[in-house]
Amino acid sequence: ARYSAKKRVYRYIIKQSKSNPFQNDFITFIENINFDKIQENIKLFEGEFDFKYFMKTGSDTKSTKRTIYKAFAYQYKDYIVLNFEANGFLRTQIRLMVSAILNLNTTKIEDKLYCKKNHKIKPAPSNGLYLAKIKY
Repeated sequence: ARYSAKKRVYRYIIKQSKSNPFQNDFITFIENINFDKIQENIKLFEGEFDFKYFMKTGSDTKSTKRTIYKAFAYQYKDYIVLNFEANGFLRTQIRLMVSAILNLNTTKIEDKLYCKKNHKIKPAPSNGLYLAKIKY
């Protein structure tokens, strides 16, 4: 089943508020967030790219090229949901992409996507990352 999947859809959920002990394990909390910046930056990831700067070191892969078919963000109440659909993902790729969307400007993200310069970023927390759908 793992190798016959054509597309995978992941969601990353962020809540715009202070930390809540009932949801800490399931959602990433960020108090001040710029939704317009998120929408602008997430669109940069659509297309086929070499994601070698968006993977954890020590990953065992034959190729680091992946195609992201859809990448978008939407708001639902106090939540921001980042949605990624691709033919596959590298180890820690989504968490590094989310961190770039939240912390880097457009130029630095493009540098990493086009393998011009590797700006060091820390992966976003794993809280809030969910496999939403697998398409065969």
